[in-house]
Formats: sequence, structure tokens, C-alpha cells
Amino acid sequence: MANLEDIWADNSKRLVDPPEVQLKNAIIDAGLEPPSEIILDGKIHRFRSGSKGRGGYGDKSGWYIAFGDGVCAGKFGDWRFGVEHKWIADIGRDLTPHEKIAQTYRMEEARQAREAAEKLMRDNVSDVVNKIWAEAAEATEDHPYLVKKKIQPNGARVTGDGRLIVPLFNSDGEMTTVQYIDSDGGKLYHSGGKTGGSFWRIGSNQDAHIYVAEGYATAATIAETSGVACYVAYSASNIPNVVGQLRERFGASQRIIIVADNDSSGVGKSYADQASAKYGATVIIPPDEGDANDYLLSGGDLSALLEPPEIKLDWLVDGNEFTTKPAPISWYIKNWLQNKSLMMVHGPSGSGKTFLVLDWCLRMAAVEMDNRDWCGNRTKDLPIVYLAGEGHYGLRARVAAWMQNFGVDKIKFWMSKTGTDLNSSEGLVKVIDNVRALPETPKVIVVDTLHRFLNGDENSAQDAKTMLDACALLMEEFDCTVVLVHHTGVSDEAQHRARGSSAWRGALDIEVSVKPSKNGGPIEVIQRKMKDAEMQDSLFFDLKKVDIIGWRDEDNDQVSSVVLESSGKPIKMDKKVSKLEENRRRFERAWHHCHRDRDDQNRPFISRSALLEYQVNELGATESYARKQLQPSTSSLIGILLDADYIEKYGKGWSAKSASLIIDFGENG
Repeated sequence: MANLEDIWADNSKRLVDPPEVQLKNAIIDAGLEPPSEIILDGKIHRFRSGSKGRGGYGDKSGWYIAFGDGVCAGKFGDWRFGVEHKWIADIGRDLTPHEKIAQTYRMEEARQAREAAEKLMRDNVSDVVNKIWAEAAEATEDHPYLVKKKIQPNGARVTGDGRLIVPLFNSDGEMTTVQYIDSDGGKLYHSGGKTGGSFWRIGSNQDAHIYVAEGYATAATIAETSGVACYVAYSASNIPNVVGQLRERFGASQRIIIVADNDSSGVGKSYADQASAKYGATVIIPPDEGDANDYLLSGGDLSALLEPPEIKLDWLVDGNEFTTKPAPISWYIKNWLQNKSLMMVHGPSGSGKTFLVLDWCLRMAAVEMDNRDWCGNRTKDLPIVYLAGEGHYGLRARVAAWMQNFGVDKIKFWMSKTGTDLNSSEGLVKVIDNVRALPETPKVIVVDTLHRFLNGDENSAQDAKTMLDACALLMEEFDCTVVLVHHTGVSDEAQHRARGSSAWRGALDIEVSVKPSKNGGPIEVIQRKMKDAEMQDSLFFDLKKVDIIGWRDEDNDQVSSVVLESSGKPIKMDKKVSKLEENRRRFERAWHHCHRDRDDQNRPFISRSALLEYQVNELGATESYARKQLQPSTSSLIGILLDADYIEKYGKGWSAKSASLIIDFGENG
């Protein structure tokens, strides 16, 4: 029997930087230059974000809004490029359900403030740039910049001080801002205008195909050389936005060709590849460093480069060839994990799903291991990337406990510091760039949990598709398997399937359920779907406690975690006893997830409101169902535990009376 004090102990406090420093660092991590001073007053603040063409002009396109009371949080971004990031301060521990709800309201408040300020600014800028454009003279071909680039004006205009003006329009045809180009090629957007998602078309012929390029001179060169329309995206990061709008406007049959810049950083190709994978475009890139204009001026045959490549017959396969003996399945873990597949592992909160996935990953990532095989299934030696969206302190302990238990000193295993919106342009590029920088290319990328990396609603088929597209891009880019860790619903009938849209299951190659133990029995791991192979029987595991050598908390108490240990099939239990154990475990997990409060007798205590919020927010229960579980009826969560004398009513909640509790799963499960 586990010791009660060990189970209820809260050892998760950590030292963290002040919130002002954390917000500055978050702005830097997003690729922007932070302001010299951070003010947490709930108001919009603008700053110079350090993007190209803005320095020295007093142009403050960067913005942030941050609230200083409670858990500090807010948003920041860059208006011009349409980027936006959420920010929540790290307070040295996981947030309670009350704090998470408060942050949801704060983020909504920040969104409304940002949108109001942005709309006012955009409306003002739109009026100003339309006036400037209307009053500007048409550019002539003897303008120094046009002469230098050997291009025609193509509708560009000129300011009174001699700078070229080129416009940016949104998908509704409204001018959002303009770009000024001086004789030497220096570029500057009109202050406060929106560039993200805006573009300009040069040329009119777009019957067969259309081009998309990064800059004005590049697009003009392409249109003049090919006689085909070319759309100016104005920045590499804006290419996916522009291609997406063109695909929506012209439909799936329109051929779109992206002519990316060949820059030393690889940024142009990275964004072009992203747009290509997401919207079905062809990518062309000059063989030498520079853009299409540089290539032409250096003597390159741009006409030949722009010629749309012939479509190779590599997707449709001859039926006679198709019926020949296929290549054998490439297994990473025999019978369980295949090469280049999309897999999902799901289970309720606290079921042990993260322990299962970590056990797989660490066996593959171990540099030297006497017996790498998992439950008798051959397991390959592979590098792993683990994208962790929450509970990083607990995950570090779990990895350390696993390495100690199996005598492994070194692993080829990289874990993210935070979560990110994987199905957003910024989040996907962040992941790709970081993975590319690793010394080894990972063969498995884990996303734990799906909810923490999804920008949108998991119940929406459309949002699910954007996430599945991002996973497909990762699989294609790194020739790897992607494993999604996800939750199930709260009801009994929902335990065999993942929470959210049915689109998730339809896209999976492999699906595995993790059923939590009942009445102290083992965890059950069940295959629900397996591509091109026979389904395997369920496996069962116990959790073995491991005291991590040298790990002590701030009170000098031993830090411990658990690892999976193979177990036999459990003996079928009395249904009444099993229901009691299930509800006891649910009460315990709720306490660990919430405040870990105690009553004046030092017994674990959870308030009515906290238990209600846990069921709704973490288990996905409806509010009416969750409230019924708090009534003292014979079939409810509280009623069953009261009848068994496990808990008793105390103040505005309940206190645990029994010490018969299991090892702490933590928050991720």
C-alpha cells in the first residue's frame, strides 16, 4: 500500500524569472526585437519589432498587451505581418483549473483589445494610403530602381521625393498599405498597415498557370519573362497566406507555381515548401543564391527555369505493377509502431498513456541498452523528438526514472520546452526549423497532447484537417512517424475512442487505447486500428515506483516517478467493487490536478467547484452530468465514495478519509 503522505505531496514548485523577463524572452523567441520596458497594465503597447525595412523610421508594428494581476498573461505580435502569440507566465507550477479559466477570460479580453486597436489603426492607414496612391504619379521606366533591375513599372507609382510606390491588397480588393522603394532598393511599408495576407498581381494572363514570388522586382521579372501573371507576396512568410487565398479563389484545378528566393538561410524555400504541401503548389528555385531577377541579370536562362516541369507519372501506378509482391512492413516496434505512419494513443486523463509512449520512445532512443525489445517485440535504435505541451517538470522526472530503472546513461531524445500551435504557419515552421537543426533526423515525432498543440476546436473537422495536414508535412519532411497523444471523453461509451471530430480516426494508420486500471489492477493497452497488419491482443502493465537517485525537492524529500512494468491479464472483479475503485481513482486524480488542498486535519481536500471544473474541463463531461456526479446518490461519484466511507463532507467540499490510494499519475497521464 502506498504511503499517504508520498501520494499527496506537492513537489512541483520551481524557481522562475519575473514575468516581465519571461515576456521579453517570449518575444525574442518569436523572432521579434522586444521593447526596452515591459508594462503589465492590460493596455496595448507598441514597439519597434526589428523587422526588415523598419529601423530608423520610428515604425512600431510590434505590439503587446499583458495583465499583471493574478497569473500574468497576455498576447503579443506584429500587426504588419499578421503574427500573434499567446503568452502565460510560468509561475513555477502547473495552473489550477480556477487559474486556467481566468486565463481564458484574459485571453479573450486581450483579443478584443487588440482587435479594437488594430481595426482603428487599419482603417486610418487604409484611408491614408488610398489618398497617397490616388495622388501619386505613374512611375516611368527611367526610375533608377527600375533601371537597376531592368524591369518595367508594371503599374507602380512614384512619390514626390522620387520613391516608387507599390500597393498591397487584401482578398476583397481593398488596399491595406503600400511599400516604398528607394533608388538603392531600400524598402519600407507605410506605418501601421497590414501586410499579412495582402498581395498584388502583376500581369493578367493566368489561363494555364500563375506564379507567386516574394518581392516586387522578382514578380515583375517573372511576369515580363513568361507573359504570365505573377502575384507579389512581399515576404517569404506571407507566401503560404497568399497561396491559400489563390487556391480558394481559383479552385483545385488552377496550377500555382511558387518561385522562391534561394537565400542562404533557406527561409524562402521553407515557406514555399510549406505552402506547396498545404495547398498543392509547384516550387521552383534558382540554382544560384539570389532571386529570379538576380538569376536573369547574371545570365541565367529564366525562361527555361520558369517552364512548368512535366508532371511525372509517379502517383498513379500501373495495375500490373501494383499486384506484384509488396515490400515488407518496416517496423520501429514490431506489431505496434510502423515507419512513416500517423498514430494516435488515447485514454482518459491519468490513464498512463504518456508513460506508455515514453516507454516506447526511450527504448528506441537509448544509445546502449541490453534488451531494447518491447514486450518481446523487436525494437529499433532510433532518434526521437518529443513535443511536450505541458507538465515539463514531471516529464523530466519520468525520463530520469526510466533511464535509472533500465540502466541507460544516454539517449537520442529531444524534448520541446513549450507547446506551440502546430497547425499555424509560425508554429509549424518553428518545429521544422528546430528539428532540422538537430544533429540527427528523428524517426518518430511525438505530439503530447494534441489539445496543447492544436489552434482551433478538436471537434471541428476543418480544424482537424489543418492539424492532420501539419502532421503529414512533418512525416514527408523528415520521413518519420508522428504519434499524437490525446484524451478520450468521460462517459463509459467514449472510452474506446478519441475525443473530438471523427476526422481524427479516419486519418490514422494506427490507433491505440490506454484503459486505466480498476481496483488496483493493471493498465490495459488495446489496439483499435492497425494498417496493413493483424491486430494484436491487449497487453497489461503495472506502474513500478522509482526513487530517482540524487533528486530532492525543496524540503529535501525524495523525488520519485513510475515506469511501466509488464503484467498478466487481470482477474475479473466484482462489478460493484470495480465501480468503487474507478470513482476513487477519479477523485484522486482530480485532487492531484487541482489545488492539492488540505483541510485543517491535514487530509486531502477538494472543493465542490474544483471537482466540477475538473470533470468539465479535463474529462469533457457536460455540466449537467458533472453536477449529478456531485450529488450524494447511490450511483454518483460522490455518493459511491461516501457510502464506502472513503470521503466525508467537509465545508464546501469533501476530504479523503482513506489511505488506500495509488501512486500519483500526475497531470499528463
